[in-house]
Amino acid sequence: MNDTIRILVLYGGLGTEREVSLHSGAAIAGALSEHAAVRPVVLETEALPEGICPESDLIFPALHGTFGEDGRLQALLESAGITYCGSDAEASRLCMDKAATKAIAREAGVPVPEAIAFDGARAPLADAVIAQLGSSLVIKPADQGSSVGLHFTEHRSALGVTLSGIRSGQWLIEQRIRGRELTVGVLEGRAMGIVEIVSQSGVYDYAAKYTPGSTAYHAPADLPAAIEAHIKAHAELLFTACGCRDFARIDFLLEGETPYFLEINTLPGLTETSLLPKSAACIGLDFVALAAALVAPGEARLRARKGEGGSLC
Repeated sequence: MNDTIRILVLYGGLGTEREVSLHSGAAIAGALSEHAAVRPVVLETEALPEGICPESDLIFPALHGTFGEDGRLQALLESAGITYCGSDAEASRLCMDKAATKAIAREAGVPVPEAIAFDGARAPLADAVIAQLGSSLVIKPADQGSSVGLHFTEHRSALGVTLSGIRSGQWLIEQRIRGRELTVGVLEGRAMGIVEIVSQSGVYDYAAKYTPGSTAYHAPADLPAAIEAHIKAHAELLFTACGCRDFARIDFLLEGETPYFLEINTLPGLTETSLLPKSAACIGLDFVALAAALVAPGEARLRARKGEGGSLC
């Protein structure tokens, strides 16, 4: 039996985060090629590429947002009997839904900002929102990443204008927490280093994420030991509670001594300057070593399958 594993990196796609995915895919493919056979595949449709061999090919999805993180790609791979890295279809669907993951966090005793979830076709009235949550708010899609569609409002008129422009999709309105932006990578259920994000504008939106020089990063974050341990424990708890697998990145806002959970990214950015690699660097993993660690569980699953007499190509 051929014991060689080839890694297919799938990236690109058709969603709003295509450009981010193109950078992630190219970077992770380059890092993996240091020690493995790699085939980079840019997706132009929401379908599996041809020529995948279930016996010897391991899929690494590097797609963000639509089709990549929402579980649809994972469902196709599962139906085709193809081994892949990262969370399965069920966990991916769950973690793409910010409202659903916050409900799980709340049940687990992890603090979350107070929020209202709504369908864009039936947006709530601004006065009703302010009566429940106050006027300092964050409005964002419940199922998008990379800060796509993110809005901040501080008074009724701005909230009304924002809500009037929403016509479809699933949305979330949250009380704005004015705290320190923190994120922590989780690798096989264990939290890595905590990274603090400090944007010049005070808002970590799409521009702050992808405009060079607009944001500073402290890795590791300067935190009291007790708070650091608290955040890492919450990250590991949420990783397990949401059924995540292999790796993820989990975001928090720290207000005083209280860390508020924001979201789980099951397929986070993977360039050398992305947040997950910064988290990994805190525990001594450079980008190439991190890439190897990200695919290791998937390689183990594929070898186990081959040992059980998996299908031949």
